[in-house]
Amino acid sequence: MTTGKQLFTTLAADGTLTVEVAEAAFPAPTGNQVLVRIEAAPINPSDLALLFGAADLENAEYSAGRVVARMAPAFAAAAKGRHGQRLPVGNEGAGTVVAAGEGAAAQALVGQRVACVPGNAFSQYAIADAAMCLPLGEHSAEKGASSFVNPMTALAFAETARMEGHNAIVHAAAASNLGQMLVKIAREDGLELVNIVRKPEQAELLKSLGSQYVVDSSSDGFSKDLRAAIDATGAFLGFDPIGGGTTVDSCFKAMEQVAASRMGDYSRYGSNQPKKMYIYGRLDLSPTILTPAYGFGWTLSGWLLTPFLAAAGMETVGRMRRRVLDGLTTTFASSYKRKVSLEEMLTKETALDYRAMRTGEKYLVVP
Repeated sequence: MTTGKQLFTTLAADGTLTVEVAEAAFPAPTGNQVLVRIEAAPINPSDLALLFGAADLENAEYSAGRVVARMAPAFAAAAKGRHGQRLPVGNEGAGTVVAAGEGAAAQALVGQRVACVPGNAFSQYAIADAAMCLPLGEHSAEKGASSFVNPMTALAFAETARMEGHNAIVHAAAASNLGQMLVKIAREDGLELVNIVRKPEQAELLKSLGSQYVVDSSSDGFSKDLRAAIDATGAFLGFDPIGGGTTVDSCFKAMEQVAASRMGDYSRYGSNQPKKMYIYGRLDLSPTILTPAYGFGWTLSGWLLTPFLAAAGMETVGRMRRRVLDGLTTTFASSYKRKVSLEEMLTKETALDYRAMRTGEKYLVVP
């Protein structure tokens, strides 16, 4: 039995959220399990949903290694399934395998530095499945810490497009680490990409990476520019991490206007062009606003990485993971604003900063 510090989050039925660093015991790995001494773990938006949710961090109570905050009643009720559960956090990370089960795949990893997706990476140790570990070779834990969620998601967008018969994609909030990876993937794969950003400097960043179609949602000509980019690329499939607000609506409108302009005859039902948007995140927790201005040929769906990987099969997943490792310092490189310990994660200034999820300001936890 190994002991070490680990971060936990607990939501009570009355809406009280407690996030704390505590001592935890880690059992000896069995079968194809390995015990990884975590050296680096990124804070991703998907982690924040479990870590803090919609809790009021501005008015929370902070003490050493502990935060107690209140969750709005509506959000607390929506998370009823987790009431009273003390949950670990941290989807992915990297570190050294210090013990392994009796399985051959696990034993082969002893002493190696690996990237892994244990689901509790905000911890000094974690149990992981050997099949889901990526040996990093000479790469550092910092370089390998973000080798799963963002790289595999960006690659999966390209895979999804091809599976559904598309050769062009619209991507919202595209200046993120994931968005920059997608720009490079699109260039490598010959995939057309329309990038929606929120600031002129973000547009310049993506153009410097070689992106031809970048649209700034803060500009007066946003709708016109978006239509022009979709017309030039034929992008009728999109991925949106924002979720709330009007981003999806804007994309559907632009897609329909482009499709309608190509019609020979008017139809009161709109175009026959299928239009599809996937929401894969909730950077904006407000309602998703849709207006009936794009006919009936549209589909809005949620998208998550884990179900995609399960459906894609091990051959596809293996090919994707090999590509990530080959491009770990190029296509799939991540940058971080700051490194913090487990305790520093729970100081007010730090928590408010990384919870804001600003583009290019990802944090790295070094337990």
